[in-house]
Amino acid sequence: MLTALKLVVGFATGSLGILAEAAHSGLDLIAAGMTFVAVRMSGRPPDRGHLYGHGKLENLSALFETLLLLLTCAWVVREAVLRLARQRANVQVTVWSFAIMLTSIAVDLSRSRVLARTAKKYNSQALEADALHFETDVWSSAVVIFGLLAVKAADWMPALGWLRHGDALAALGVSALVVWVSVQLGRRSVDALMDRAPHGMEEQIAAIVAAVPGVLDCHNLRIRYSGPRLFIDLHVLIDGQQTLSQAHRLTDTIEAAIQEKAPGADVTVHPEPFE
Repeated sequence: MLTALKLVVGFATGSLGILAEAAHSGLDLIAAGMTFVAVRMSGRPPDRGHLYGHGKLENLSALFETLLLLLTCAWVVREAVLRLARQRANVQVTVWSFAIMLTSIAVDLSRSRVLARTAKKYNSQALEADALHFETDVWSSAVVIFGLLAVKAADWMPALGWLRHGDALAALGVSALVVWVSVQLGRRSVDALMDRAPHGMEEQIAAIVAAVPGVLDCHNLRIRYSGPRLFIDLHVLIDGQQTLSQAHRLTDTIEAAIQEKAPGADVTVHPEPFE
C-alpha cells in the first residue's frame, strides 16, 4: 500500500524525494518477504546435510537486502544530481504529499517497535536488522517532508527560489541515511557469515568458566553465530583423578554457567585431565 501510494503521489507531484521513498518502500517489501522466508527456513532443525542447522540463511538474506538498498541509492543519487545540475525542479507540493509521508512515518514506527520486541524475544538477527531498517525509514521520511516544506516555502516566497531544490537535496539525504544503514547491516551480515565472535564475549565466557570450581584452565574457546543460534566450544583442564561421572557433572555445571550469560546457546565442553 505504501509503495503504491508513494508512486502515485510522487509521479503526480514530480517529487524525487517521494519517488525515492517509493523505491525504498518497494525494496522494504522485497526485503520483508525475504526475511519472512529466511526466518522460516532458518528455524528448521538440523539435517544430515546441515549439521549446524540453517541459521546462515538469515545472514544471507540481510546481505542481499543490503545490496538491493545500495543499488537503489545509486539510482536516486544519479537523478538528484541531474536535477541539480540542470536546475530543473518542477515539483508540485500538495496536501497528499504530506499525507503519504506522515502515513509512512506512522506505519514505520509501529512495525519497527513490533520487530524490535520480537527480535529480542527470539534473538533473531534478521528481525533485528529489519527493526533497525524501519526505524531509519522514519528519519528518511522526515527528511523528505523537510524537502517538501522547502519547495512550498519557495512557492510562497519567490525570492527564495533556491529552496525549490530542497526536494532533490532531500532525496540525497534519504540516500545518505540508507547507505549508512546498509553499510552497518552489510558489515554485520559479513561478520556472521565469517564466524566473527561477538565483541568482548570471548573474555566474558572465559572468565565465567575459570570461576567454576574444579576448572584449572580454559582454552581453545570458539564462538560463532548461525542465525539466531549461538555456538560455543571450549576445552577445560580438570583434575585427572576424577571419575568419568564427576567430570561429566562438572561439564554440566560449566554449560549451565555459560547459558546464564548466553541463554539458548549450544555449548560443547571438552574436558582434559591434568595429571
